[in-house]
Amino acid sequence: MTQRLLDGKNALITGCTRGIGKSMLEEFARNGANVWAHARQLTEEFEARCAALSSQHNVNITPLCFDLINKDDMKSAVKLLQKSENRINVLVNNAGITYNALHQLTAEASLREQMEVNFIAPFLLTQHIVKLMLRHGGGSVVNVASSAALDGNPGRSAYGASKAALLCATRALSREVGLQGVRANVIAPGVTQTDMIGSMTDTVVNETVAGTDLRRIGLPRDIAGVAVYLASDLSGYVTGQVLRVDGGM
Repeated sequence: MTQRLLDGKNALITGCTRGIGKSMLEEFARNGANVWAHARQLTEEFEARCAALSSQHNVNITPLCFDLINKDDMKSAVKLLQKSENRINVLVNNAGITYNALHQLTAEASLREQMEVNFIAPFLLTQHIVKLMLRHGGGSVVNVASSAALDGNPGRSAYGASKAALLCATRALSREVGLQGVRANVIAPGVTQTDMIGSMTDTVVNETVAGTDLRRIGLPRDIAGVAVYLASDLSGYVTGQVLRVDGGM
């Protein structure tokens, strides 16, 4: 049997219904992790997928449904985790939204929504989960940002800024809780084959892909594999880092 990198670990992954989060859920289960799989709403399809992964990989996949920007919902979900007998070893803040518009054409409401979903929600959830990690000797926080947080792409000022804020908070968190055994890192994907690229024109996507060293678009499993690494003991001396997973942009 192939060695499973996450045997015995328990993870919370946000945004598991599609795209990168869906692939992360599959890869974490395949590598032996028990997962609280977050979704905003519980559907029969999502429930069935979690049950199938549990059976296939002999792990526990538990749907955990709440709206990330509803503080009361989040607190209720955290209380459920607190009551669980299983400690949380890994938090993956994956859920997010994208929005493209030139700086001068960005509406205030869109700017605030980006910050709420992409920065404030994971910031607050991390506060709750790290508190639990500190009680049990540590853990790994993996935040999914974007290459836009580093590159300042035209038309992505609001989105890039929200992800840059998450990046900065992660680095600060790493310095604050490293001595207590909590690691915190960022994955910065490039253009990836998810629903989010629907907000980009074909021309922009094709030009970006042509400019990568690998000359291909990223796949959700490319990002998921790096998340597994950062969640595993293989990355035990990796913290405060930003790993670009962009094919060489």
